[in-house]
Amino acid sequence: MSDFPPVVPQLLHTVLDARNPRREAEFWRDLLGLAYRPGDEAPEGADHADWLVLTHPDGRRCLAIQQVGSLPESRWPEPGHPSVSHLDTTVPSRAALDAVHERVLALGGELRLDRTDDPDEPLRAYASPEGHVFCVFVD
Repeated sequence: MSDFPPVVPQLLHTVLDARNPRREAEFWRDLLGLAYRPGDEAPEGADHADWLVLTHPDGRRCLAIQQVGSLPESRWPEPGHPSVSHLDTTVPSRAALDAVHERVLALGGELRLDRTDDPDEPLRAYASPEGHVFCVFVD
């Protein structure tokens, strides 16, 4: 047993795979009000980005998007097709949940599950343009 406290890793960011990293990054940037890490902004010409980092407005990292050649199609919530992992987000009210719903769809997200009639935990689950599942709850 060591006399030193354990070294605890700190979560830097969550990495999402994408065939089209810019499209996926733009979805999350717009939806969550994030910013590109300096140098990751969209270029004027052709975009060959294969790794993009999104930060909170204060500069803390939130998400990274990495390019992959292929990505299995997400079929959650079909039985036998788990989401493997997903992101949870919250909004302060049912009205905000409805407003976010329209925004998600306009940004290219897909509704996967609607549980807005649940009195204890109203939520909707979506997939991003690349199929990453996320939930929006009323907090």
